[in-house]
Amino acid sequence: MRTPARLSTLAGALATTLTIAALGATPAHAVTKTYVALGDSYSAGVGSGGSTDSTCYRSPYGYAPLIAKQRGLTLSYQACSGATTADVTSKQLGALSSATSYVSMTIGGNDVGFANTITECAKPAWASDCAGSINAGRAILTNSMPGRYAALFSSIAGRATTAKVAIGGYPHIFQGEDCNLATFFSPSDEQGINSATDDLDSLISTKARAAGFTFVDPRAAFTGHAVCDSTEWINGLSNPIVDSYHPNKAGNVGYATLFGPALTGVAYSALRTAAAAPSGPTLRVQADKVLAMGLTSPANLRRARAAGVDPAEVTRLMSALRSADSVTVDRALARLHALDRHATAVLAARA
Repeated sequence: MRTPARLSTLAGALATTLTIAALGATPAHAVTKTYVALGDSYSAGVGSGGSTDSTCYRSPYGYAPLIAKQRGLTLSYQACSGATTADVTSKQLGALSSATSYVSMTIGGNDVGFANTITECAKPAWASDCAGSINAGRAILTNSMPGRYAALFSSIAGRATTAKVAIGGYPHIFQGEDCNLATFFSPSDEQGINSATDDLDSLISTKARAAGFTFVDPRAAFTGHAVCDSTEWINGLSNPIVDSYHPNKAGNVGYATLFGPALTGVAYSALRTAAAAPSGPTLRVQADKVLAMGLTSPANLRRARAAGVDPAEVTRLMSALRSADSVTVDRALARLHALDRHATAVLAARA
């Protein structure tokens, strides 16, 4: 007959054995889940400064790898800079299957000409057709994007049959006056771009929810963190140029805090450290960017005169931008901004 002490010893040994076995076992439910990140530059981490792919960028600081790392997910990083809805369909959907657990995506900005609009609206008022570029994007949004989204979302649902799918919108990239020397966005330009973003996000939300997906809206979270805000989550004009007007490292953490719970049901929490200031282009690079705008072409000089700007002064200032003296270049850029503000006021008064 065993004594109480003997029973206690056996029980302890059994408990130890079971604990060791449990630590060494791999429960069936612990199988790594797969996460496919589809989409464009906003999903490829462009702006974070961590490009690993000369074509697609695919930064480890993008929101998708941040989420995958924290949750222990197997990531298939398909997102690619410059991608359109057609590109996602033809080049990225092959990564999806019935075994896919999670899918995230931002898409549509390139379809409606985001990069072209930014380039056009960055010019001085007399040389820019910002409103025309925005309206061209709106026409694509109205006439083509509903069908493109419906078809793409249907394809995703048909391939990733058991996945949780979250589709992201785009933030307002501007919330104040432009503070970059080599760009000339007016408040009305910024408002127009933001308004078009609202319309795009509204359509994405409608189509995503109709497909049974979760819509991730970044606009509220990014408020106070736009270009030129005291704490930027979106870069202004940057070095390299490709990082311009995209979420930086802090912005991708912001996206991760939105996409993380939308996908996994668990909050994303990252150790927030002081974000390094975005690397801005040198004065020479900024001057060259303005020189590339072609402000001394005959057509642009005619437009300058029509907007109350002396064409001769524009020509003189553009010549000054070629100077090797940084003070001369800086003053020329500042004066061009003053002329842009004058032209903006003149054109607004005529509208």
